[in-house]
Amino acid sequence: MDMPSLGAASLVRQLGRWRGEESSEAAYRQLARALRLLILDGRVGLGVRLPGERELAQALGLSRTTLAGAYNQLRDDGYLVSRQGSGSVTRIPGGRSAVPDVDEPGESNNLLDWTAAALPAPESVWHAYEDALHQLPVWLSGMGYEPLGLLKLRQAIAKDYAARGCPTRPEQIMVTSGGQHAFALIMRLLAGPGDRIVVDHPTYHNALTAIRRSNCVPVPVGLPGTGWDIDAFAAAFRQTGPRFAYVIADFHNPTGRCMDVAARQALVAIAERARTPLVIDETMADIALDEDAPPPVAVHDHAGTNVISIGSASKRFWGGLRIGWIRADEQMIASLGRIRVTLDLATPVMEQLATAALLQSDAGAQARRLLLIERRDHLIALLGKHLPHWDAPVPSGGMSLWVEMPRPEASAFAAMALGEGLRIAPGPRFGLDGAFERFVRLPFVLPKDRLEVAVERLAAVDARLHRRMPRNVDPAMWTLEADRVI
Repeated sequence: MDMPSLGAASLVRQLGRWRGEESSEAAYRQLARALRLLILDGRVGLGVRLPGERELAQALGLSRTTLAGAYNQLRDDGYLVSRQGSGSVTRIPGGRSAVPDVDEPGESNNLLDWTAAALPAPESVWHAYEDALHQLPVWLSGMGYEPLGLLKLRQAIAKDYAARGCPTRPEQIMVTSGGQHAFALIMRLLAGPGDRIVVDHPTYHNALTAIRRSNCVPVPVGLPGTGWDIDAFAAAFRQTGPRFAYVIADFHNPTGRCMDVAARQALVAIAERARTPLVIDETMADIALDEDAPPPVAVHDHAGTNVISIGSASKRFWGGLRIGWIRADEQMIASLGRIRVTLDLATPVMEQLATAALLQSDAGAQARRLLLIERRDHLIALLGKHLPHWDAPVPSGGMSLWVEMPRPEASAFAAMALGEGLRIAPGPRFGLDGAFERFVRLPFVLPKDRLEVAVERLAAVDARLHRRMPRNVDPAMWTLEADRVI
């Protein structure tokens, strides 16, 4: 694979006004510091070949001696590595010269990817596919195109809603290819370029990406210390006139909190008054640990037309089982079906049959719950031992901790963690405009021994970062450290 390169003109634009006009510091030191900050905050990626000394010196109007001095400083500090024929390549001190690709043989053992919040498939998934394979011949005589999903699965999903206290008809269900696909269909139906969409803040990062890529405007409503600020939602509905609100009420991603019954009732009431549809993400609803989630938000939608629910089999059973669903009123389901046929026609039959079998007998639910509780408690104990200055509230459900750091350095921390062989998700990934630089999301889905390795690497990064950036550092440098959103 070719190594990515950065042209001199692009790097000059990234550097901006790097040279202090009144500074007495040598130019090569100022340039080295500016380049180092570009690497640390991620604007120049790891494993990127920088322009040659002659080319960059000419572009910056410097002598080659000055440029060589800056590059030598970066090599000495561990931010560049030079090999004959490869040029000068960015890196992080103590790490490899390039960002490893987890799909390449031999690299996955060195890099610990701690960003995914999902478990491997339990044995029940294999049995469900076996059951689906035996059923498949019945369906092979048909076309296999069911835009709303197989009736068998829609019935199983409706029955599951009823068991959670929300009576549902199969006609209110549409099967999709995962929860993200469900959200994309809803976006296409309800919103267009320039429309505003209210979101709780922080929120699921892929939902924010989908909103932006549809050229819509996310309107954040911040989460308080506990619960949800319903008054703030009411103000956002009144002041911005959004097309809909996207809310994760059940074991919220990334915070793990769960909306209580009173807040659910109040949220539906203000949404009805404002005529703002609620899109409720329930993909984590079944990942209860200490206590079950209340009945779905849709229970409080007495008219049955204002709450749209999104569910998924991916968190509950297995990430590779790309089955999701939408629960809404029948008219909206029909409208979504008409949109769906212009995109992907239908969800694969085999996966639908397997999911129906899993919903009918979720034999592994209690084992999954106990496993996640054990790993959550183990991770909290490890953080208390190795990083006692970090605050890790105990979530009542979900698969991650939302950990608060003492200083706003999450993005710089994540960039340096790659050099330690650890990939983490910094807080700004779940927010807007660089928010949540004091937070990182740490899933507790890894085996206990891998969690121990991960926390040891976290602690090593924490020590390295603060050796290089002492407490009395210039605040402007911390601002640059916090500028990158991964």
